[in-house]
Amino acid sequence: MAEKTRGRPSSYKKEYVEQVYKLCLLGAVDKEMADIFGVSEQTFNAWKKEHPEFLVSIKEGKEYADANIASRLYQRAMGYEHPEDKIFNDNGEPLVVPTTKHYPPDTAAAIFWLKNRRKDQWRDKHDLEHTGKDGGPMIVQIVDDVPDD
Repeated sequence: MAEKTRGRPSSYKKEYVEQVYKLCLLGAVDKEMADIFGVSEQTFNAWKKEHPEFLVSIKEGKEYADANIASRLYQRAMGYEHPEDKIFNDNGEPLVVPTTKHYPPDTAAAIFWLKNRRKDQWRDKHDLEHTGKDGGPMIVQIVDDVPDD
């Protein structure tokens, strides 16, 4: 005898596997994808548990998109070049001149990369701890040696 299920039937559809992958490539987060599918984030998370292919598609889409962005950020931080054709007007005729387009290193991209990859060395906030002799508390002595007038 077949087991009976309770509650509403799931609104999950197999085509969601491909759709979540594409949404992840566009940078969508789980909450946004749940809204697009017209379900709560709780239902969206349940789909991930109930449909392994759905979860795999989300993970692969996010990993692919994040890897591409990291690659482009790295290129911006380091500087890069690529071939480019310049087109000129040569007495009414197009003149195509192959060139190389250069992009210098981008300081902001480099700082962003380092602050995220090397937090201990590049973050703006540094936690400093001051201790006294042998690691004990600091003893501060205030000396009032200002002469009275």
